[in-house]
Amino acid sequence: MHQVRHILQLKGDFIWTISPDETVFEALRLMATKGVGALLVTKDEKMVGIISERDYARKVILQGRTSRDTLVREIMTSEVFTIHPDQTIEECMELMTEKRVRHLPVVENEKLIGVISIGDVLKNIIYRQRQVISEMEQRVRPNEPEDVFPAVPRFPGVGRQPEGK
Repeated sequence: MHQVRHILQLKGDFIWTISPDETVFEALRLMATKGVGALLVTKDEKMVGIISERDYARKVILQGRTSRDTLVREIMTSEVFTIHPDQTIEECMELMTEKRVRHLPVVENEKLIGVISIGDVLKNIIYRQRQVISEMEQRVRPNEPEDVFPAVPRFPGVGRQPEGK
């Protein structure tokens, strides 16, 4: 079983954060610049929430607010679900599905060490499935190529010489 730690090793442990006192506009700008869909909200080096594109869509746009006049703390999600780096990818996926979240901060010994997205989880699952398929194909196909003869059509009259010639 692959663990969350494995994903962090592959993708890196970049953690993009923003202060709760920044504007939502600044949060969106940072998300766009870094190519991420969520930022961890930190105050005095402590995680106090998470802000995502979903928060923006539901709590700013749909409520007629503006991103330049709204502070991160006003729309961030305060209840943040976390995962430990030694938990499996399957446990991560279960938590994301159950809690309907797309980003999970990874915490070890009360220290934030990374963030896992649903995209990271899916990439890992697809990679592992391809590995399994490749291994199964290797078992089914022998290592040495077989002599393969072309198929001969089995239609009446095809491939026969007419009688008497």
